[in-house]
Amino acid sequence: MPDRRPYAALLAKGEERRQRILTVAQRLLTRNGWRGITLAQIAREAGVSTAGLLHHFESKEQLLHAVLDARDASDEAYRERSDDVLEQIESRAERFRRTPELVSMFAVLLIENLDPDAPLHDRFFTRYRTAVDAVAEFIRQGQRAGRYRTDLDPAVKAVEIVAFLHGMETSWLLDPSIPLTEVFREYAGALARHLALPRDTP
Repeated sequence: MPDRRPYAALLAKGEERRQRILTVAQRLLTRNGWRGITLAQIAREAGVSTAGLLHHFESKEQLLHAVLDARDASDEAYRERSDDVLEQIESRAERFRRTPELVSMFAVLLIENLDPDAPLHDRFFTRYRTAVDAVAEFIRQGQRAGRYRTDLDPAVKAVEIVAFLHGMETSWLLDPSIPLTEVFREYAGALARHLALPRDTP
């Protein structure tokens, strides 16, 4: 049997280098945005040659997507498993605190890719529409089950909820002293009361 240890060590070294590139890219993207950095700059700070970086990521756009993939993987690993949107909102504060650098990077890239021609616009737009549709469907299910009032438009309410979450990201990045837990709990409670069927008055 051939000794596969050198090959395994080479793979491990390559993965370590790839992760280092992603970490550096994430930091520079947060600070300078994607327009303000070059692959050469990322390679230099990661301690690799530009050719070495291109071995792992064929283009700047591919690297941008890889950074977002890593962010999504982290988000999924710690996501509240409940399908209840209200419970997910309440748990949001902990997700912010756990990975503030990823929250910051996501906010910067989102703002930079509002233009339809920006490299990540389609990805962010698809993600946004998926989030709005999922929240709207959650409300519709509550309406069909007789838990939520039916005089609300789920699509409109879903836009409001997603806008609140994006707005909280920006507000917290500007002012980290915001009491996240209390704000999210208060909003989730107010939302639950707003969605609930009105009580019969005597």
